[in-house]
Amino acid sequence: MRPPIQPHNLVLRISAKMLIPPILMFALYVLFHGETGPGGGFQAGVIFAAAIVLYALVFGIGLARAVATERLLRVLASLGMLLYVGVGLASLFAGANFLDYDVLAQERLEGQHLGIFLTELSIGMTVSAVMMIIFFAFAERGVRR
Repeated sequence: MRPPIQPHNLVLRISAKMLIPPILMFALYVLFHGETGPGGGFQAGVIFAAAIVLYALVFGIGLARAVATERLLRVLASLGMLLYVGVGLASLFAGANFLDYDVLAQERLEGQHLGIFLTELSIGMTVSAVMMIIFFAFAERGVRR
């Protein structure tokens, strides 16, 4: 387990503890606001992963790995892809084109909202998990040197 980059820097640790929750909330805002404005799943996933990266840099990779294990990240990346494909297949089985959201609910507009949200959620899950997998791969490779 590698020690934190700044183990005794109290200001940095307190600042990170104050910044991480708003960063995570902003990621959720970007995700939920993605269908009506700028943003969406990709941006939300990167912002969410950035909060975990900040946590790992300030408090140590070992603590971050305890929260975001390799198995959990692989499961989240896989579930994100399965959800994306599942939304597409649901529209196919309903007699429409792949990712044609109109048929996902009784009303066309509700189906579009549901389909877009599920698609953005799946993209956010996958992007966030993959970004953290890449970060941990590089960070742990640097520890071994």
